[in-house]
Amino acid sequence: MTIHILATGTSRGIGKAILARFGGEDVRIIGHRSSGGEEDDGMIAADLIDATAPRRIWEQAMDALDGRIDVLVNNAGIFEAASIDAPDASWTEAWNRTLQINLAAAADLCRHAVLHFRRHDGGRIINVASRAAYRGDSPAHWHYAASKAGMVAMTKTIARGYAAENILAFAICPGFTMTGMADDYLASRGGDKLLADIPLGKVADPEEVAETVRFLALAAPPSMTGAVIDINGASYVR
Repeated sequence: MTIHILATGTSRGIGKAILARFGGEDVRIIGHRSSGGEEDDGMIAADLIDATAPRRIWEQAMDALDGRIDVLVNNAGIFEAASIDAPDASWTEAWNRTLQINLAAAADLCRHAVLHFRRHDGGRIINVASRAAYRGDSPAHWHYAASKAGMVAMTKTIARGYAAENILAFAICPGFTMTGMADDYLASRGGDKLLADIPLGKVADPEEVAETVRFLALAAPPSMTGAVIDINGASYVR
């Protein structure tokens, strides 16, 4: 049976690599972008800062995939600084924006997926979190680390709550990945000095994360549900 996949945040970086990795597999995959892009690129366009976007994304994907989704990949996210010295309003706005896009929107899509999977003999959820969920992040990124820790906790909760219904949930925690979102941050944190903190000596490639997504979507045994997969070059081990 052809597997139907909805993946968010697929216009660049890890998400773009995910789309490419499923090429040639027996899957139909619908991607998502926040805005811009070509109208005929096949992706669903919706800004996740809008609380109504997750439902619209889900419904459009269902229409495009003939009413059945087997795998949800929550990859969309933002990584924006928020200094503790910022004005109160700016600090609160940054927290709200990051938590809405990185966590609340992902939660809404997970909810739609679980409700759908309960009617269709199960399915799989793959949430792309971050090493920051466990290790924390820079002093300007409390909100980012908190959003990703929430995503990991949500994934474990879904796995424990719905495994008996063949609804499986996994999280992936990349460290630095060479995407457009990470490049500027790498430079701002000292580049080579930061790399010295990674025993492997390199940041992950998007293709490495995409390969892990493919495995979890198509091949991971059910008993792996609830697993959190680290991809960080041994810069943080648990």
